[in-house]
Amino acid sequence: MGQEPRTLPPSPNWYCARCSDAVPGGLFGFAARTSVFLVRVGPSAGAIPGTPPFRVVGELVGHTERVSGFTFSHHPGQYNLCATSSDDGTVKIWDAETKTVVTEHALHQHTISALHWSPQVKDLIVSGDEKGVVFCYWLNRNDSQHLFIEPRTIFCLTCSPHHEDLVAIGYKDGIVVIIDISKKGEVIHRLRGHDDEIHSIAWCPLPGEDCLSINQEENSEEPEIPNGKVIAQTPVTNGCYLATGSKDQTIRIWSCSRGRGVMILKLPFLKRRGGGIDPTIKERLWLTLHWPKDQPTQLVSSCFGGELLLWDLTQSWRRKFTLFSASSEGQNHSRIVFNLCPLQTEDDKQLLLSTSMDRDVKCWNMATLECCWTLPSLGGFAYSLAFSPVDMGCLAIGVGDGMIRIWNTLSIKNNYDVKNFWQGVKSKVTALCWHPTKEGCLAFGTDDGKVGLYDTYSNKPPQISSTYHKKTVYTLAWGPPLPPIALGEGDRPSLTLYSCGGEGIVLQHNPWKLGGEAYDINKLIRDANSIKYKLPVHTEISWKADGKIMALGNEDGSIEIFQVPNLKLICTIQQHHKLVNTISWHHEHGSQPELSYLMASGSNNAVIYVHNLKSVIESNPESPVTITEPYRTLSGHTAKITSVAWSPHHDGRLVSASYDGTAQVWDTLREEPLCNFRGHRGRLLCVAWSPLDPDCIYSGADDFCVYKWLTSMQEHSRPPQGKKSIELEKKRLSQPKPKPKKKKKPTSRAPIKQEVCDGNEDESIRESSGPVENGVSDQEGEEEAREPEFPGGVASVASREPVTCTPVSSGFDKSKVTINNKVTLLKKEPPKEKPESLTKKRKARSMLPLTTSLDHRSKEELHQDCLVLATAKHSKELNEDMSADLDERFHLGLFTDRAALYRMIEVEGKGHLENGHPELFHQLMLWKGDLKGVLQTAAERGELTDTLVAMAPVAGYQVWLWAVEAFAKQLCFQDQYVKAASHLLSIHKVYEAVELLKSNHFYREAIAVAKARLRPEDPILKDLYLTWGAILEKDGHYAVAAKCYLGAASAYDAAKVLAKKGDAASLKTAAELASIVGEDELSSSLALRCAQELLLARNWVGAQEALKLHGSLKGQRLVFCLLELLSKHLEERQLSEAKSSSYNAWAAGIEGPFVERVTAVWKSAFSLDTPEQYQAALQQLQSIKYPSATNNTPSKQLLLHICHDLTLAVLSQQVASWDAAVEALLRAVIRSYDSGNFTIMQEVHSAFLPEGCGHLRDKLGEHQSPTIPAFKSLEAFFIYGHLYEFWWSLSRPSPKSSVWVRAAQRRTTSIEQSEQINSASPEETDPKVSEPEPSRPPELDVRLTEASKQILITCKELFSEKHASLQNSQRTVAEVQETLAEMIRQHQKSQVCKSTTNGPDENESEQVAEQSLSSPQRECKEEKNQPLSLPELTKRLTEANERIAKFPESIKTWPFPDVLECCLILLHIGSQCPGSVTQDMQQQAQELLQKYGNTKVYKRYCQTFCT
Repeated sequence: MGQEPRTLPPSPNWYCARCSDAVPGGLFGFAARTSVFLVRVGPSAGAIPGTPPFRVVGELVGHTERVSGFTFSHHPGQYNLCATSSDDGTVKIWDAETKTVVTEHALHQHTISALHWSPQVKDLIVSGDEKGVVFCYWLNRNDSQHLFIEPRTIFCLTCSPHHEDLVAIGYKDGIVVIIDISKKGEVIHRLRGHDDEIHSIAWCPLPGEDCLSINQEENSEEPEIPNGKVIAQTPVTNGCYLATGSKDQTIRIWSCSRGRGVMILKLPFLKRRGGGIDPTIKERLWLTLHWPKDQPTQLVSSCFGGELLLWDLTQSWRRKFTLFSASSEGQNHSRIVFNLCPLQTEDDKQLLLSTSMDRDVKCWNMATLECCWTLPSLGGFAYSLAFSPVDMGCLAIGVGDGMIRIWNTLSIKNNYDVKNFWQGVKSKVTALCWHPTKEGCLAFGTDDGKVGLYDTYSNKPPQISSTYHKKTVYTLAWGPPLPPIALGEGDRPSLTLYSCGGEGIVLQHNPWKLGGEAYDINKLIRDANSIKYKLPVHTEISWKADGKIMALGNEDGSIEIFQVPNLKLICTIQQHHKLVNTISWHHEHGSQPELSYLMASGSNNAVIYVHNLKSVIESNPESPVTITEPYRTLSGHTAKITSVAWSPHHDGRLVSASYDGTAQVWDTLREEPLCNFRGHRGRLLCVAWSPLDPDCIYSGADDFCVYKWLTSMQEHSRPPQGKKSIELEKKRLSQPKPKPKKKKKPTSRAPIKQEVCDGNEDESIRESSGPVENGVSDQEGEEEAREPEFPGGVASVASREPVTCTPVSSGFDKSKVTINNKVTLLKKEPPKEKPESLTKKRKARSMLPLTTSLDHRSKEELHQDCLVLATAKHSKELNEDMSADLDERFHLGLFTDRAALYRMIEVEGKGHLENGHPELFHQLMLWKGDLKGVLQTAAERGELTDTLVAMAPVAGYQVWLWAVEAFAKQLCFQDQYVKAASHLLSIHKVYEAVELLKSNHFYREAIAVAKARLRPEDPILKDLYLTWGAILEKDGHYAVAAKCYLGAASAYDAAKVLAKKGDAASLKTAAELASIVGEDELSSSLALRCAQELLLARNWVGAQEALKLHGSLKGQRLVFCLLELLSKHLEERQLSEAKSSSYNAWAAGIEGPFVERVTAVWKSAFSLDTPEQYQAALQQLQSIKYPSATNNTPSKQLLLHICHDLTLAVLSQQVASWDAAVEALLRAVIRSYDSGNFTIMQEVHSAFLPEGCGHLRDKLGEHQSPTIPAFKSLEAFFIYGHLYEFWWSLSRPSPKSSVWVRAAQRRTTSIEQSEQINSASPEETDPKVSEPEPSRPPELDVRLTEASKQILITCKELFSEKHASLQNSQRTVAEVQETLAEMIRQHQKSQVCKSTTNGPDENESEQVAEQSLSSPQRECKEEKNQPLSLPELTKRLTEANERIAKFPESIKTWPFPDVLECCLILLHIGSQCPGSVTQDMQQQAQELLQKYGNTKVYKRYCQTFCT
């Protein structure tokens, strides 16, 4: 499980002759999609001892399309240089050390198909393309040469290792040529013999032809091959052998001196274990070769099914070969192998690396022919990650290539122990979820809506649920059975499987009967909560770990919380206003039980919200509550959030994955970003925290990668703002797009396509998108698939006004369109001047052209006609000759009987049809009176016209009905749906017409028809409105959608859809609409949201107007009013950066103390006068609870929350409820203190306690009041603030107190943090107390004013022994917990080391813990020597907790300034300004420090002051 990052890279590209390579010393690179991944192999990889010696070390990023070739420079001294070719048309030269481009060229006009760095010439790179053009490029002199040898597609090329000018080129049609580049590419040999693609060319590693004792006569298999050209004198007299591998299933060895083949090796068909040869295997073949350097008599080749063979060339006639890894099953590739690269490691091992269609990179030991290690890879997006809760460290990955990977991350011998599961998947795997208790039981969901269950321990295919989702499966979750499964007879499963699909439905599957029906839980939700309105579209489901609460996330951004057993809705969270992608509940084993009620959620907005649902769940409200305030807000990402996961090792630590290309770790309790991972090159889709290592996180993205990374190694702490996400966008745009390529002639690389698609059983694993899995098309497939996945794409998300409108909009703009047509028609009317000949009217076409033409024949013929006719008319009966004559002269039918006329009409009709004039044929038939026949023929031929149908009633009512229906069908085929519907209406088929319009997306027309012709209460009408509304909503036309919902009388949905855009104007309209239709609760929540939006823009007038919309928001209006006055007050005193123009009229021109100004405005602007009105407002506001502040709370939000408390305080004072006033005021002060905003705290003091706290003490009266502890805290904070101001004023004397405050403000953020007592830590407290104050100029005599003396005297109030003791105990608890956490981490680290290096000495982990304990307090010498044992720590913890428990609640309820901090400040003041602090106060301060300063935070200061 070692402590090191790891990468699961994208799959090496397929069907490339050379797209991986390796150099001595151990660097291997392979092209994957648009980049090259580099792998360090051998001792220098720095792998953990005992694990395979390799590590993915980086990536060469720069091409915009698939990389088709990759080659290293094999010259010592420049092994770091390499070259790539890509479908983007460039060849780039890289430095692999720095991973940067050295230079590039774009000489090729066509797709580059072959590339090689000359092994003889240091700076020569040769490349060839699909049209047969070869470029030689000399790097050092930046020079190139264009060679065009043959107009054929080049498949591979290899430069000779012995002669610097020779290059061998293999073509698609099986020809191999050897050229001499020094002679402009003159062909030295043309080697004929192969009759299909050449996949690989290997030169013999030894020059000369003595290494193989091949006698030409021995090669009896084939007669001598005459070479193509006879060349008198070749430069290669000493010759050399050349081996070629082709798709024709043979390897041929050629002699260069003779220019012909000397040996043919035919690939054997190897039987796979357990079964015969798969018939498809023969068709799919890639034959790649490697001729080992030190063994010229042997040759390595690939074979049909992924096996590797080592041929013995000394025994060619016996076809002798050895199979790699023959002894151990399952080590071989399971699919064809594309590339073989030799690699010599630093410790001189001869290795061979192979890449294959099975997506594995394997490393072979050439000495033993065994597989040393395998690097698995991904052929699609990594959509989903899930760690098994039972089998620790087992990580399931759902990938877009149709396979599930299961990675045993704990394997000691193998870093990449990955198993593939493809059976029964057949589509992108978009969701995964392990069964919480059952071993090896993994649920998966796919892009096409399938849900299945795998048993990962068996080889059985998965069980598939018989109920499919209509769209992508988004999420799976195991939860308790709900009715109807829960109510079934007999045994039932303890957990059932829930799946949420892209169509918005959540299904409950019974894992015992997946063949049975799955149940839609919406029915249960409707029944349990008697809901009338349309249920939202669900996009996410998450069960709380105890199985009692289910959260559903919806497309409109709401999250609903349901309670078992029958899904009673207890609360709705209206926070995200876009589609919810991910919800996660905090684990159950936090240090405080209430943490398990935290729920984090992410949506298509970039903000993550955390809600604390403890109070709601425990109070179990009668009617559902609506929550609009988050407990914590985590903002920083710049694009949508796809996944969040809680750390199982910490309290409240969360990691999030986002489309901005980064993963971010947060401390949610403090709203603090901790670290940001930027290793991915795409948009992140999933993230998971390692269940074993607190420092380790796994993330997956659409860059086909899964990264394991360590939080401690990240240099950034928060997501990139703006720039990085733009770069990512660029990268994404630059990723492969479907190029509008010219139509290639079928000669290009067509076989590839067919290769890929002719798959054998598991071949279906491929992405649906077509040929080159990892190359281009994959990307496109994934890009499209993404749309349904997280509807965030173009038209599918509400937030973006879509560019394209589906046919719906054609319904929109119908009216416009027709008008335009009219206009254009009018324009055409005036005819242009034409030559006279053309202006004559065209004669109508004759109805009986054949008859007419026969009457215009020669005189003899016409005379003959008369004779035949006379004979026919006057003879009693026709003899045979006569009738034959009449048949021949059919045109005489006009003058004989009806039968003959019919014959004539038939002949004429046929003529019309043959000449393409059906309308004339129809007219003839009408003359004959056969209207029904005409209609039938026309209907069959799809030639019905308006005229024909208009005549149909002549043939009777039934015929007319039939004809109109047939015509409507015909019009549908011609896409004239509206006309078809009108015809259906003419025969009173209203429902059919409406259905026809609806199914073709003519909603506007369908509604018009339905409303005109049906009863108003007809359900069809409502259905039309709702369907059209849903489609408009999906396309972002919210206003029209709202009209539809209003038409369907579901006003609630209309208001919701209007609010979807989330801008102030939409929210305001939605609120008004909701209030008109009587949805009060919705209306008030929308109005408040609108006001908050306007508040962010500091539009005070607008915010007040929005709040006016609803009576129940009167209280909020008061808060906003106070906020406005306070902001104006701060602005006047120049304490706030933000300027605002649009103040309300009443905000100006009122003088006097702040509280009086507030009440005066309330009275004048809101006519708030009587105690009853104050009381009513108070009740409205008291029900709203805001979460506590942290130092990351945004200032606008903080001010709003503070003003809420201050409003309560003022209202309480007005109704003389002084207890409540004190508590509210204290809450406001504590809020500003917790957020570290000292300025605001002082402003609150000066505005609300201008005279100090005295008058409040008088009002509270007797000491028995329960609010006295709260008052004491308030007073303490008041003094504390003044104490700090006084201390700072000593170092920068200045008459205006606000200036002291301002100067201080810069520093206070760090200062105030430390007062969050529970988390006080040395780093935070240090800057305050240890920072030596700038020393005063000596001549400056500080005279203390009366006020200052007064402050110093009142400081006594701060020395509260009780509080000091409580705070000390709390610090102890925090410190011990931190130490324990550190010990656990160290222990885990040491366990790992032990397991890998067979255990160092046993007490190492103890020592580690000791070091960890003492490291933070380097200063505390005495502690270093007493390491703490675990029992000792636990004892400390229990004692501290017991002490805390003994304190009265009154002390624990209200925070109090840190007593020891106040002591230190006083002592500082005493030392800076002698005589100002009385002796006994100094003594008291020192005593407190000595007594309670034993935690590490205060150790060092105590030593300074108390020694």
